[in-house]
Amino acid sequence: MAQQEQQKDKMTRLEKHWVLYDVGNSAFTLLISTILPIYFNGLAESAGLSDAQYLAFWGYAASFVTVVVAVLGPTLGAIADLPDMKKKLFTLCVAVGVIGCAVMGVVSSWVWFLGCFIIAKIGYSASLVFYDSMLTDVTAPERMDKVSAVGYAFGYAGSCIPFVVSLVIVLGYQAMGLTLGAAMLIAFLINAGWWLCCTLPLLASFRQKYSIPAQGHMVADAFRRLGQTFRDIKANKQVLWFLIAFFLYIDGVYTIIDMATAYGQALGLDSTGLLLALLVTQIVAFPFALLFGWLSRRVDTAFLVSVTIAAYIGIAAYAIFLRSQTQFWILAVCVGMFQGGIQSLSRSYFGKIIPPEKSGEYYGLLDICGKGASFVGTFLVSALTQLSGSTSTGVMVIAPLILLGFFAFRRAVREGRKSNS
Repeated sequence: MAQQEQQKDKMTRLEKHWVLYDVGNSAFTLLISTILPIYFNGLAESAGLSDAQYLAFWGYAASFVTVVVAVLGPTLGAIADLPDMKKKLFTLCVAVGVIGCAVMGVVSSWVWFLGCFIIAKIGYSASLVFYDSMLTDVTAPERMDKVSAVGYAFGYAGSCIPFVVSLVIVLGYQAMGLTLGAAMLIAFLINAGWWLCCTLPLLASFRQKYSIPAQGHMVADAFRRLGQTFRDIKANKQVLWFLIAFFLYIDGVYTIIDMATAYGQALGLDSTGLLLALLVTQIVAFPFALLFGWLSRRVDTAFLVSVTIAAYIGIAAYAIFLRSQTQFWILAVCVGMFQGGIQSLSRSYFGKIIPPEKSGEYYGLLDICGKGASFVGTFLVSALTQLSGSTSTGVMVIAPLILLGFFAFRRAVREGRKSNS
């Protein structure tokens, strides 16, 4: 009996390939949240930009990406629900992201660099809409929490490999007889290659299980179905309140991820220390993401999501008073403890309360909430920082939004219990 249970608990080949994409794209995530802002800061400084201007332009670029993906996500998600479309759109977005990542190493102007970053980030972010919606195709509802958590866990651990190699090259470029530009080019190529190689097994094995038959023109049909989905969500209070909650609390998560290094740089903290601290975040996140996956089989998922949201309220409040390298390390460890849990369990919780044949549409709408929140967070932090001239004033806006998200999520849980009773 125990052996049967153990066999049942083992991950399938398709589940492993799905997880592997998390390993690939997480390398890009780590790159753009660590080395990239520091390199961009150097380009901006050489062009005469101040620290406040550098942080503001970086935030505006991240905000622009979120708006583009938020606008495109639901429509593309609805098209992805048509037979065999999910993989095609996923492949296109991965290609844009990988090529954009590689090209960033070629340009030397801060303006062109920011432009390439925007293109690469759009490809990466859009690919996640289809990747997340694949969860309903690759596994069963009762396994979603575990598979989603394992994806994030191995994403954190696996991304450390190209990151460490890139870090050694970038920090030791002079000893290797390289210029900084050449070192950065090698780093971008390593991460682009890693991302591509980790994607290929999923492209080879994925088959779309759930779909909706096409009716008329593809785009017109997508808009028609989106309209019906909005009406369905209005009637489904659990999904509606979850989307509102996700918009509010994931704001803090994405803003902290996107702007942590830029914030530390603006405070004048040591670049090497910042990078090592964020590497520690990845290392800490690996076991804690697995822990939340293990707990999800023993504790109510809604309770675990509530715990992670509450933890992020504390993290966002702590960031306001950040002044030293030691405090940044403490922040990095705390983020690592809860980052995987809040992201993976939110993804799987949503997957269990939506119709699987409309997963592309619904995850596209979830992405609007996530990207919209990221836009609001990064834009507000950037604008308040620029207006006040103080980075601490800028980050004050994050904690209240997460708190509102906590209350909205608890409302979603109550609505779910009501509908199931």
